[in-house]
Amino acid sequence: MSARVDHTVTSGTFSLDGETFEVDNNVWVIGDDTECIVVDAPHSVEDILAVVGERKVRAIVCTHAHDDHVRVAPALRVATVAPILLHPADRPLWELTHTDELWDVDLHDGQELSVGGTVLRVLHTPGHAPGAVCLYAEELGCVFTGDTLFHGGPGATGRSFSDADVIVTSIRARLFSLPDGTVVHTGHGDDTTIGAERARLDG
Repeated sequence: MSARVDHTVTSGTFSLDGETFEVDNNVWVIGDDTECIVVDAPHSVEDILAVVGERKVRAIVCTHAHDDHVRVAPALRVATVAPILLHPADRPLWELTHTDELWDVDLHDGQELSVGGTVLRVLHTPGHAPGAVCLYAEELGCVFTGDTLFHGGPGATGRSFSDADVIVTSIRARLFSLPDGTVVHTGHGDDTTIGAERARLDG
């Protein structure tokens, strides 16, 4: 059984620097009929489990540690007995949401995560957050970019722990090296492609 990408949208809030906003978050589930990896755990364990179904969750991978991407990660860990994976540079952001517990496994650039017969390669793409990562699934022709790259351009950098120059450097160096046809599955909003975003940013 070949791997596939499943998807749901959950709604809640994002809070940072004393402000709170209503947000809709994409949750991506990659795997086959037996096992899967969950990308981000924003607002609702139940909504995520509805996509997972009866499959074994191998890992909960957080693209970064803003609260709207990790809020229910510990609860999902309990429900699935799966480890939480996060880049250690995002510890300051993680601790704004979860003061008494940490994630389980550090992500690092170039790391490969295998699930359902496919491989997700970790790309460290700081800028939106110090430990932001993207997950490239070459065999599936897609990349999961969290809040690093959206339909329309780079993720926001106007808040604590972010840097506009760094995110653009990350995108050009790590994401624009991927094939133009690579589908970009974002943390919020619609899909796009690497080629379309390269044309917007560099065209």
